[in-house]
Amino acid sequence: MTDQHAASRPRQEVTLAHIAKLAGVSAPTVSKVINGHPGVASSTRRRIEDLVREHGWRRRPDTGESSAVVEVVFESLDSLWALELIRGMDEVTQADGLVLGLIDMRGRRTPHEGWTDQALARRPLGIIAVSADIAERQRDRLASRSIPLVALDPRGEPEHGVPSVGATNWNGGLSATRHLLELGHRRIAMVNGPDTLMCCRARLDGYRAALDAAGVPPDPSLVRTAPLYVEGGRTEAAALLASPDRPTAVFAANDLQALGVYQAAHRAGLRVPEDLSVVGFDDLPLAQWADPPMTTVRQPLRKMGAAAARMVLALAAGAAPGEDRVELATRLEVRASTAPPTHLPMR
Repeated sequence: MTDQHAASRPRQEVTLAHIAKLAGVSAPTVSKVINGHPGVASSTRRRIEDLVREHGWRRRPDTGESSAVVEVVFESLDSLWALELIRGMDEVTQADGLVLGLIDMRGRRTPHEGWTDQALARRPLGIIAVSADIAERQRDRLASRSIPLVALDPRGEPEHGVPSVGATNWNGGLSATRHLLELGHRRIAMVNGPDTLMCCRARLDGYRAALDAAGVPPDPSLVRTAPLYVEGGRTEAAALLASPDRPTAVFAANDLQALGVYQAAHRAGLRVPEDLSVVGFDDLPLAQWADPPMTTVRQPLRKMGAAAARMVLALAAGAAPGEDRVELATRLEVRASTAPPTHLPMR
């Protein structure tokens, strides 16, 4: 039978033996590749994976070989933000008698190739990538084993075929800035996160849209970029507050940065909100514990985690997602860290 005829065979007739014959290797070698085991040359592995994709081979769903685990790949696990997402995912998986397997990439954007081999060997029901980029070849290898992938709060625009869950970040930036404008502020600064993150770009766009709608000319010197941690907010806020024409309000891209703004204001002898209004983003529990309690944009982190878990379990069960991209609504929580501006002190 020619390869042309083989390619036209019904998908259910494609066997490991057929893939092995086309690749010029033994069936056990094909099995090693499909099951993520080592001991196969990289060129051979690529040839087999290409043939698996080309001929549409899929493991039969009734083999019972999937583990009762949903694997979650985090770019970083060192934040309360990640904990809130985990709680949402865990509520869903526990209800189904499943467990979460957590992978911390410690700041790496893309998992190393070894992770892909390990994931194939572990055979999870599905994988949720949190602010992590899964490379095309890694996605293809997961698909060859029918392991569904969902992106949660993706760094950039999700790749075609990868469902995602996020929040209305643009609207959050808009509502935070609009709140400050309605209080009477016009010198409104923003301490943003890295522009490599889609959520930070959207929050900045919302901030700019609110200024534009209010007829307030943008001042590039009032926009700073910093890591999404306390130190980043403190460093950039200190520079902003040292300016002779300092801002009367600061919108920070997350609550940790906003806490850093609190610290910078305190060190500069300024009071929140009497001398400086501050708005954060996320509404982590610490926002209510801050002194004064922090006005912030609530991001429904637990609901986002739960939505991603439900989506990946539906895909694992063979259902098509209702929506490829889900964005849950953000909401401004007004507390005691914002107030109308007072006159700037004489310098």
